Amino acid sequence: MTVPEFVEKLKAQARAQQQAAQQQAAQGGQQQAQQEQQPITPGPPSPEALAVASFLKSQDLKVRTCILNGQRKDMFKVKRALRALQSPAYTKARSKNPLLPEITDRPSLENCFKLLPMSLLALRVSKVDPHEGHDHAPGAHKTKRVKGLWTVKIEQQQECREDLHFVWLWEGSQIKQKLYAVGALAVIFAIVLFPLWPMKMRLGVWYLSMGMLGLIGLFFVMAIFRLILFAITMFVTPPGLWLYPNLFEDVGFFDSFRPLWGWQEEKKKKKKSRATGSASAGATMAAMTGQPAPASATTTGAAPQISTGSTQQRNLAPRVEEVFDDKD
Repeated sequence: MTVPEFVEKLKAQARAQQQAAQQQAAQGGQQQAQQEQQPITPGPPSPEALAVASFLKSQDLKVRTCILNGQRKDMFKVKRALRALQSPAYTKARSKNPLLPEITDRPSLENCFKLLPMSLLALRVSKVDPHEGHDHAPGAHKTKRVKGLWTVKIEQQQECREDLHFVWLWEGSQIKQKLYAVGALAVIFAIVLFPLWPMKMRLGVWYLSMGMLGLIGLFFVMAIFRLILFAITMFVTPPGLWLYPNLFEDVGFFDSFRPLWGWQEEKKKKKKSRATGSASAGATMAAMTGQPAPASATTTGAAPQISTGSTQQRNLAPRVEEVFDDKD
């Protein structure tokens, strides 16, 4: 679900809530519960919401990277944002910035936090189940999972519970991005004027380029060596040994070289035995006809054993084993 679609759904929900509130007011219903918590209706960012977002951006919310609509976003937990709004740092920041709302009790705290989804600065998300619909949904095969990162989706119901996760849609000040763009233009302009550089500078750039080519060549040699090492160890000591197992994973530069080595991870194969299938069929037939299910016999390669103890009643009802998918 994209952000524009989410905005349209929120507007529809807001109109429905307004109509319901008008009907309740006409019937003389209670309105105190509606006044305690401010309803979330989308709109342009307010100065108060921008002030709250700027304050929370400056705090340590222990954000983690997630994937939303194929893009990397910063995700945080609601309880850490609420703690930041109740901290002495917020009181100190509010004395300097009068746009920050006053927090006196729990409803005012939640209403202060709700300024973020109301202005579409941060929205509630949930983790997408990779096995939802058994990957048969339209476009499910095109969704690429990134190792170690959550793939999330925007929830229609925006709540303020401490165990929920929100994702930042507001990127903050764009001054750094503008400075980076100016720096990139300066570097391109300097490269264009390379023939006008002094001889010593051009010679230094040549040595630097040779060093970079050497590092790239060393990287290719290492990649080929680790592949040969894995092919040898796969037959000698299965399942095989990888040198720098995270070398080609979607991680940081330094994390690509940690750990130094690791064994190949074996994928668990999900197989359903014939006995499970026959037991399931027997249980279905017994439920339809009302008769007890027939006992199923299995054969093994072991020698038969004769039990001389007392006779015990065997449970002939079929048992169906459930296979659970592994979750992150």
